[in-house]
Amino acid sequence: MSHWQSAFDRRRINGPEESSPPDYGPEPFQSQETGRKHRDLTQIRPIFLQPGLINQANGSAYIETQKTKIACAVYGPRQSKNTGYNEKGRLNVEVKFAPFSCKRRRAPMRDAEDRSIAVAIHQALAPAVRLELLPKSTIDVFVNIIEADGIEGCVASGCIAASTALADAGIEMLGLVTSCAASIVGNDIWLDPTEDETVTSAGILVLSCMPALGSVTSVWESGQMKAEEALKCMDLCHDTCAEIHSVVSQALLEKAEVK
Repeated sequence: MSHWQSAFDRRRINGPEESSPPDYGPEPFQSQETGRKHRDLTQIRPIFLQPGLINQANGSAYIETQKTKIACAVYGPRQSKNTGYNEKGRLNVEVKFAPFSCKRRRAPMRDAEDRSIAVAIHQALAPAVRLELLPKSTIDVFVNIIEADGIEGCVASGCIAASTALADAGIEMLGLVTSCAASIVGNDIWLDPTEDETVTSAGILVLSCMPALGSVTSVWESGQMKAEEALKCMDLCHDTCAEIHSVVSQALLEKAEVK
C-alpha cells in the first residue's frame, strides 16, 4: 500500500490539498446616527411563523427571525403517570439545542443554558394555560433550537413558538403569549438584539405578555439596568408584543382556513 493510500481516511471527508481564504464582501452599511446595522433601534427582525408543520404532534409551530430558527412541538394533554391526583394539570417545557445551532458545536447533553431557557419559557406560558381544566394531565412542550442568534432571542422566539403550538393543539388558554427583548446600549434602547449586539449592551430585558388581556406574564432581566431604563424597555416591548400578537393570530387563522 502506498503512502497516499495509508494516509487517506475513508471514514471522513477529507479537505482539499490546496485551499484559499474566503473573500468576504464589503462591510454592511452601519448608520453613523444609530450605530446599528440594517435596522432602526425600535425595529425587530422580520418574523416567519408557520403552525402545524409536525404531523405527529398534537400541535406544532416553526418560527424564524433571520438567524434564529426554532421548531416547537406540543404533545398532550395526556394522563399523568406515576404521580398522585392533582386538580391542576402539569406543563413541562424542554429546550434542546441542535449540535450545529451555535458558532461552537454543542454537546448533545443538556446543560444549564438549556434549563434556564426552559424555565423562562415555562414562566411565560404557565399563567396563560388553563391547567385547572386538565386535572391529572400533562402537557409536554419540546422546543428545538435549530439556529441560535442570542439567548434572549431564543427565549422570546421560543415563547412565541410554544404559544402558537399550544393554540394549534387546541389547548384552552386565556390568551396568546408573545415576547420581545430589549437591550441598553449606551443611552439608547435596542429592540430584539442579536448575539453580536448583546456583547455591547449593559443590560437586557425580555418581556412576555398576553396582549389581548393587557397582562404581563413574565419579565426576565440580565445585566445592569436602571429602574427608569427598565420601565422604558418594558413599555417598548409591550407595544411590540401587541404587533407580534397580530402576526401569531393571522398565522393561526390561515392554518384554520386551510383545514
